[in-house]
Amino acid sequence: MRRPFALLAAALLTGALAAPASAADGDEKFTIKDPRITESSGLAASRQHPGIYWTHNDSDDGAYLYAVDSSTGETVATITMSGVGSPRDVEAISIGPDDQIYVGDIGDNLGGTWPYVWIYRLPEPKNLRDQTIKATQYVVKYSDGARDAESLVVHPKTGRVYLVDKNEKGGHLYEGPARLSPSGTNVFRPIAAVPDLEATDATLSPDGRHLVVRSYFGAIAYDWNGGRIKKKERLGVPFLGQGESVTYTADGRTLMYGAEGVDSPVEPQDAPGTDGSDSASDRGGSGSSDGGGEGLGGNLKTGAIAAGAALVVLFGWRTLRRRR
Repeated sequence: MRRPFALLAAALLTGALAAPASAADGDEKFTIKDPRITESSGLAASRQHPGIYWTHNDSDDGAYLYAVDSSTGETVATITMSGVGSPRDVEAISIGPDDQIYVGDIGDNLGGTWPYVWIYRLPEPKNLRDQTIKATQYVVKYSDGARDAESLVVHPKTGRVYLVDKNEKGGHLYEGPARLSPSGTNVFRPIAAVPDLEATDATLSPDGRHLVVRSYFGAIAYDWNGGRIKKKERLGVPFLGQGESVTYTADGRTLMYGAEGVDSPVEPQDAPGTDGSDSASDRGGSGSSDGGGEGLGGNLKTGAIAAGAALVVLFGWRTLRRRR
């Protein structure tokens, strides 16, 4: 979703919050070089093709998915989805069981007024080349009314689909039916609160045990707990501009964060718990605390500086929103 993004203070905040980047099994920082990809709004690590990441534009692009080689930043395949009509506001992508790609046409540039949104499903191709693949289209509604969302995850074991709505005051995790129906309306119901951040993407670990939800300036890690999520810790995210995407790598050891824009960067960070500990307190952090602004986690050396920067960022952000 397009937004003005001129918060210089965000660099200070996220710079203080970000943990040192690490690359596991060749998953390193890269830049998406394809000039067609100007609004990368979702990211998913391929299970069949090591080092390949699937992404898509936000809106006004068409039914296209792009396979990007992280070793070069180049697009190695463009998929055209057939059977889905004209996408409206594509915001998320995830890979479920049996190498099925799920695409979330779930954004709402009208602020949560569309009566329904769509999810598309298609098989991840075994051969990376430009091709057209027929997708299944699902109609989605929320049990408590229309809303904007940019986050979609698929449980890697059960294949059940979940959404997180986007709200500056915090949203909810919505659970879809056990199996999506292509012939009827699929009603998603709230099952857990996702407070304290404006969700722009989410990702489930490959083992299905952990959920990470990101915002523009921070992220929160949860134990999945059967969908009744339990907060573990706050995470810092790298400052990349308009931060819109996150995915676990295929091995589950690293989180890859992305952003919108031409030549948009994708940067790695250690996934929580991969350093041998299972909580922020084990690493000297304060992730179990519920206080503070977005991204105020255990990576801070000077809490007072970060708190001041957070106030500047949030004040500027809300000022910009009021001027839209």
